[in-house]
Parts: sequence; C-alpha cells; structure tokens
Amino acid sequence: MVRSVARHGDGWVIGFTPTYSGCPATEHLLGEIRTVMSEHGFLPVHIVLQLDPPWTTDWMSQDARERLRQYGISPPQGHACHADMPVEVSCPRCGSAHTSLISEFGSTACKALYRCDSCREPFDYFKCI
Repeated sequence: MVRSVARHGDGWVIGFTPTYSGCPATEHLLGEIRTVMSEHGFLPVHIVLQLDPPWTTDWMSQDARERLRQYGISPPQGHACHADMPVEVSCPRCGSAHTSLISEFGSTACKALYRCDSCREPFDYFKCI
C-alpha cells in the first residue's frame, strides 16, 4: 500500500508496503501505481519497498473497507493484535450474518473462504493481519 509520495529532483519517489511478504498482488499494484503516475504526467517514478513496519489491516480506512465490500469481499473485523477468526462475518452481497466458514484460507493467504447461508453465495473474508 502507498505509504509516502515525495518529489525528488525531477521525479517522484513512492514508498510502498505490500500487505504481506510474498503477496501475489504486489507486482500488479506496483504496475498500477506506475500507470496512474504516468497517465497524470508524474514521471519519472521510483518505487521503494518499505517492509518495516509491516502493513496491517488496522491501517485500512473505512472507505477502503467499504470498497472491499462493494467488490464482494467481506472487510476485516477487529484489530490485528486480536487476529482470531471472528465469530460473525457478514455477507458482502446481502448483508446477512448467517454465514459459514468453508476454509481458513481462500484465494490468497490473507483471505478466508465463507459461504452465505441466506443467499448461498461464496465470498472471501479479508483476515486481520
């Protein structure tokens, strides 16, 4: 996730922290950052990986959590220091709290796979990390 943006000489330096080491989305996100900066004329761009302190879901804004929900992913509940699986995870599609855990690991290690018992749709839950 973008941690800092600074002008440096004739270009830009962006500090970026992946959600976790080995996150499969890292290269995609770095490419998107470069594309957006280029489309808006902010060149050259140098992206610096910042791994300390590690990223945590506690840093997610309410807007980011709502965007996850709109995308069909149930956002993290609670705080990273209490990262147990929550007792109740709401379906991002219909809002029902009647859901069942299918697997503690979903499409990526940072997600768990759930099924809504009301609308019967499967969905990912973004775990607290």
